[in-house]
Amino acid sequence: MPLLSLIVPCYNEQESIPIFYGEVKKVIDGMPCDCELIFVDDGSRDGTRAAAAALAESDSRVYYVSFSRHFGKEAAMYAGFCCARGDYVGVMDVDLQDPPSMLPEMYAAVSGGECDVAAARRVDRHGEPPVRSMFARGFYRMINKISDAEMVDGARDFRIMRREVADVITSMHEYNRFSKGIFGWVGFRTKWIPYENRERVAGKTKWSFWRLFAYAVDGIMNFSQVPLSIASWLGFGLTFFAFIAELVIVIRRLLFDEPVAGWASLVCIIIFMGGLQIFFLGIIGQYIAKMYLEAKHRPHYIVADSNRDDIKRIG
Repeated sequence: MPLLSLIVPCYNEQESIPIFYGEVKKVIDGMPCDCELIFVDDGSRDGTRAAAAALAESDSRVYYVSFSRHFGKEAAMYAGFCCARGDYVGVMDVDLQDPPSMLPEMYAAVSGGECDVAAARRVDRHGEPPVRSMFARGFYRMINKISDAEMVDGARDFRIMRREVADVITSMHEYNRFSKGIFGWVGFRTKWIPYENRERVAGKTKWSFWRLFAYAVDGIMNFSQVPLSIASWLGFGLTFFAFIAELVIVIRRLLFDEPVAGWASLVCIIIFMGGLQIFFLGIIGQYIAKMYLEAKHRPHYIVADSNRDDIKRIG
């Protein structure tokens, strides 16, 4: 019987894990395949590791991988892909915003040969702050115009894929990972399954507006030649200030007749060129920073504890 590996990244989710397990177990018990659950504890500071370990003791299908510190969700998903042994591999969040009831439909689509990847897509953003929704839609419009990786608005990490697709994703060892972009970049036949947005079952989201904004900027830089960064925005702000300063200086020159000839134009040119230089240096600096991180070849994650003997402790 084929094996389905479900990767579940967790960060401070001790309240969600038992609820998630109860809901998923109802679904996978009736699926026409064997299943394994891989909880990846991303350096949580609560009882997440203990909760996953307790489930592993009571259910042989449950495995847990606990990091030595917080490495981020991208590292957690990568670790899950590295230790997944299934003929089919899936990813889903532990907060039940990814409905387990969709698993049979997704599995049937992939195992039946209809597609290589079955992925979930939110058709609405009910319950999400309006400002966040507006920026999210703007991000997807922008990234699809400036990137060669197709990213569908409302797409989630929640998906099931064939082993061949998972192997391709695992073979991409880049340190700066942006999974939504990677999923789109590798291609393969993808079936999008729509569903309505759901609230978290427990706990609080770890994704603040500014963290999501930084994540979006990181995605743009990883899959586009038009990177955005704090440094470049600072340069843009200085350039904008130069125009304002120029306007003020011109008005003062006309109204008060400044005695030093040439001072106004000289100051405007210095401020304007300084702003442009910082703007472009910011862009170049971000590319160099990404290259620097890649060149160091540091591991994506370090495993402190796991009930899997075959997992790479440093990956």
